[in-house]
Amino acid sequence: MSDHLVYLGYSLAWKIVRLLPEKTAYKLANRFADILYGKNGKSVERLRSNYRRVQPTLSPDQLEFLTNAGMRSYLRYWCDTFRFPSWDTARLLATTTCENENFLRDAIVEKRGCIVALPHAGNWDHAGAYFCATGIPLTTVAEHLKPEKLFRKFLEYRTAIGMEVLDLNSRSIATLSQRLRAGKLVALVADRDLSKNGIPVSFFGQGAKMPGGPALLAISTGADLITAFVKYEATGIRIIFEEAIAVPSEGSSSEKAAKMTQIMADRFAKQIKEHTVDWHMLQRIWVE
Repeated sequence: MSDHLVYLGYSLAWKIVRLLPEKTAYKLANRFADILYGKNGKSVERLRSNYRRVQPTLSPDQLEFLTNAGMRSYLRYWCDTFRFPSWDTARLLATTTCENENFLRDAIVEKRGCIVALPHAGNWDHAGAYFCATGIPLTTVAEHLKPEKLFRKFLEYRTAIGMEVLDLNSRSIATLSQRLRAGKLVALVADRDLSKNGIPVSFFGQGAKMPGGPALLAISTGADLITAFVKYEATGIRIIFEEAIAVPSEGSSSEKAAKMTQIMADRFAKQIKEHTVDWHMLQRIWVE
């Protein structure tokens, strides 16, 4: 499919889904998810394969049910995204529940800076918008999508929410470090390495690579590195925070980063195991 058609498809969905009655929009999202699941394309095959590694004891029927439900969760994310600009602040706050929110807010209040590392789960845009709306704007990094017009559209969307979005292909580390030293919040989706220079980790007992950026930023700036998981609930999202990962007292920066990234991976694995259906990983993540 050409870049122009991809852009047109997303643009039309953005307009149409936003105009539909809410129940109709989400019913259509479920229907589209079922169609995609039935076609069993590469993305669905990869999701099934990833879920199999997370839940190896499931029967074939159980795995198929989980994969179909995972596609519905994934399309719920897109339906949310297309409709999100119509939400007011009251709805945003009413549809967000947090556990251990103090791990983030204390670091910001005390001007230490905070890095939140989280996997591709639930609706991380919703989570980011919640903190922007409650007085904690954040900086994040986005993969540079093609076509360029589509990347710009997502950039505008997240900027309107209140986020500062940096291009992954730019010199983003310097800006992130500057924000953290100023006591700000940085949020990074960190369960899949896009740089080809990721840190090897054991993930569900098998080899994978995850970005070393969160740990290296914590080591170099002194900011807290905490982890979060966003899961869907009937009326919105729940954000589960876990305490700061301590910087090891011994070793080189790379050795410290490796230990911290493994802890991050272990925390992701624990939450993904419990809430597999909301982990939207339709790409390769394990190295084998």
